[in-house]
Amino acid sequence: MTRGTSAGAARPDLPDFPWDSLAGAARRAAAHDGGIVDLSVGTPVDPVPDLVRDALASVSRVPGYPATHGTAELRETVVAALRRRHGITGLDPSAVLPTIGSKELVAWLPTLLGLGRDDVVALPELAYPTYEVGARLAGASVVRLADEAPAPAGTALRWLNSPSNPTGAVAPAEVLAAAVAQAREVGAVLASDECYLALGWEAEPVSVLHPAVSAGSFDGLLAVHSLSKSSNLAGYRAGFVAGDRSLVGSLLAVRKHAGMMMPRPVQQAVVAAMADDAHIAEQRARYGQRRDALRPAMTGAGLRIERSEGGLYLWCTAGEPCRDTVERLAGFGVLVAPGEFYGPAGARHVRVALTATDERVAAAVERLAGPA
Repeated sequence: MTRGTSAGAARPDLPDFPWDSLAGAARRAAAHDGGIVDLSVGTPVDPVPDLVRDALASVSRVPGYPATHGTAELRETVVAALRRRHGITGLDPSAVLPTIGSKELVAWLPTLLGLGRDDVVALPELAYPTYEVGARLAGASVVRLADEAPAPAGTALRWLNSPSNPTGAVAPAEVLAAAVAQAREVGAVLASDECYLALGWEAEPVSVLHPAVSAGSFDGLLAVHSLSKSSNLAGYRAGFVAGDRSLVGSLLAVRKHAGMMMPRPVQQAVVAAMADDAHIAEQRARYGQRRDALRPAMTGAGLRIERSEGGLYLWCTAGEPCRDTVERLAGFGVLVAPGEFYGPAGARHVRVALTATDERVAAAVERLAGPA
């Protein structure tokens, strides 16, 4: 227990959960005659593919504990999918490790790597809040960097995220390659959050494990993947990490002791999802249609869209403090996330998610075209 706290009290070294601060704006948006259109979170709303549900059920009678490393079938299917979908070659199945969604891996990676108070974790300038939470849980310090900026000496872990949450920015292969090379120079592990890798719109995302980025070696590299967005499996908690065989082996050893294992039915669901590309294309088309509808609606409402070349979000600014924009859009019954959630550089931006049903997106478009 942290000194000075009582059982059940919030840890003083952790920030408040950001979305709790949206309660007032959420109530205002919900008071709209047509109800709230919640574009503040990246929660999938579309059906789980039938083939995945069938795979989940197919092993539901297996009574034993699942393997922490996952089945050989899972790891081999992941390797094949990464090669087929993203051009990643030379990956050994032993260097794939299933995770209970990607967020738990993000939050616990610094701890699993043995980082502590003498270590530095480098984050993107605008970043998913859990990167910082993970560093704080381990007691490490944090710096924020633009993708093209070098990590300082003493950095033990550097996070990259392309396409970015929140901005949707897609980092060019040469920028990623430079970050990989520099991380190796300072002895840092480089972890790339690639949960939006299948969602490039105006630029083609590339994995850090791609030969154009990795220089043909996975040394020091970890790629973190999630099936939540591309396959609508957020409720399944299905993800994996792949890359440096030695690093993955170290993570596996700790996770065995900690009991961090993906349930066996979910492992079979991952096999089905990674083996099938058709449902990925169908889901991508849904998001593309919603994006095409929301972009002109946001610009018509006086917001400028910046950097949003990929991913599940539009990064918008009205040239005013982000909370003012949140409140203004709540008057239309539309809830968005303030950019300050993702770092100080987001103080005048909001993040607009594409993860709402077609009906709710259409409602937002109609509302934004008229008076609040």
